[in-house]
Amino acid sequence: MEDVTKVYGMGDTEVRALAGVSLTVEQGEYCSIMGASGSGKSSAMNIIGCLDRPTAGHYYLDGEDVAQMEDSELANIRNRKLGFVFQQFHLLHQLTAMENVMLPMVYAGIPYAERRDRAREALVRVGLEHRLNNKPNQLSGGQQQRVAIARAIVNRPVLLLADEPTGALDSKTTQEVMGIFTELNESGITVVMVTHEPDVARLTKRIVWFRDGEVLHSHLTPDEIGKVAVG
Repeated sequence: MEDVTKVYGMGDTEVRALAGVSLTVEQGEYCSIMGASGSGKSSAMNIIGCLDRPTAGHYYLDGEDVAQMEDSELANIRNRKLGFVFQQFHLLHQLTAMENVMLPMVYAGIPYAERRDRAREALVRVGLEHRLNNKPNQLSGGQQQRVAIARAIVNRPVLLLADEPTGALDSKTTQEVMGIFTELNESGITVVMVTHEPDVARLTKRIVWFRDGEVLHSHLTPDEIGKVAVG
């Protein structure tokens, strides 16, 4: 992101969500984004995920300036280059784990046999090889989030974005899910995660701290989170 500004509304109702943010995430990094409600972290995440455009400035994804692309181009970029994991799992309840993971590949036009093989591979990767044909209501919250992670990585994205991915999970399941993110990062996937939980952020390698629409700290270490939270 280069000098990115995001403004919502006009005139008296104008809200400057991002105020000239410049931020670089290198290939292979494992970052978390933190900050109070209204700090700009969600707006930044939406731009990084090609879900929104900056009002001004540039955003380069994998070397390509995507800031002013048309909706159809952004949708294509999201499908090919990005994987998303949310606090709510967003699984289709009438579909099995396999079928949920295969969905992004349908939109990418991948043949059925390859979709099936890649979905199985992704589910094995997150430890669900024995749950391929289970529907979401037959899975625990942690297992559903694993399905969501498998769905996010099945198109082999250059960047995996996670928005409060452990917000609906207990502490034990949080540790298990964060272990999966760590393994994915160690395999070479770039991970950027928004979280309000210091214990989750400490499991990443770099913390970016937002305040009032600006990056207050861009390279905090896990050990430094407490100092910012107190200060």
